[in-house]
Amino acid sequence: MPRRVPTPAYAAAGTGPRTVLFLHGIGGNRGSFAADLPRLAAAWRALAWDMPGYGASPPIRPLTFAALAEAAIAVLDAERADKAVLVGHSLGGMIAQETAARFPERVSGLVLFATSAAFGGKDDSFKTAFLADRLAPLNAGKTMPEIAERLTKGLFGPAPPEAARRQAIASMAAIPEASYRAALECIVTFDRRDDLARIACPTLVLAAEHDALAPPKTMARMAERIPGAAFRCIAGAGHLANFEQPAAFAAALDEFLAAIP
Repeated sequence: MPRRVPTPAYAAAGTGPRTVLFLHGIGGNRGSFAADLPRLAAAWRALAWDMPGYGASPPIRPLTFAALAEAAIAVLDAERADKAVLVGHSLGGMIAQETAARFPERVSGLVLFATSAAFGGKDDSFKTAFLADRLAPLNAGKTMPEIAERLTKGLFGPAPPEAARRQAIASMAAIPEASYRAALECIVTFDRRDDLARIACPTLVLAAEHDALAPPKTMARMAERIPGAAFRCIAGAGHLANFEQPAAFAAALDEFLAAIP
C-alpha cells in the first residue's frame, strides 16, 4: 500500500519475536507507557508512539481516524512487524479499533483500555457541548500549560498518588495547542459500534472502577459484543489507571499477553 502519512516517532524496547504497540490517549504521549516497555522487552518488541502531532511526531492534516490507523501501520512497517497487539487507551483505544477494522490482518490482539466504541450518542448536542467546553479556554487565550490541571481533574479515583497527578498535568501541558484542537475535532467523529462483532482477534476490554469517561458498565457491554472478549476492571482507579495503579494495570496486561499464541 502506498504510504500516505509520515511515520510517527516512537520508543522501542526488546527485539522480538512478537510486537506490542501502545497508543496513548488524548492527553498522553509515548511516556504514558514508559514503565511497560522495559518490563515487556524480554519477550516482546514493545513500542509506544507519539500520536501524529504529539511529541516528536509530525502532524497529519486533516487528522482523521483513517489516517491515524494508517499511521499505526506505518510504525509496524518501520519495525518490519507483520502483526502486533495494539494496546489503546481512551482515544488510543479508538485508534486501535479503527486499525483492527481497516487492517485486521495486521492485528494479533487488542487491549481496549478505558475507551469506547463510539463518541457520545447519536444526538450531536453532546458532541457540540463537549467541543465548546474543551475549546472555550483556548479560544479565550489560555495556553495548554495554563489549562492542563483543569483538564486532568476528574481523571483519577478518590485518592490518586501525587506523582500520578503531576505526570498527567505535565503530559497535558506538553501538547501543542493545534494538535489538541485537531484531536478534539477528530475524536467526536468516532463510531465503530457496528464493527465490534467483527473483531476476530483475542481482545481484553479493560475498565477502571471510578472512570466517569468510560464507565465499567459501558465497557462491560462493549465486551459482550466482541466475540470471546475478556473483561477486567481495575479497582480504586479512574480514567488514568495506568498512572494511578500501575501494578494492577501491568498485571492485567501481562496476563492477557501471556495467553496470546
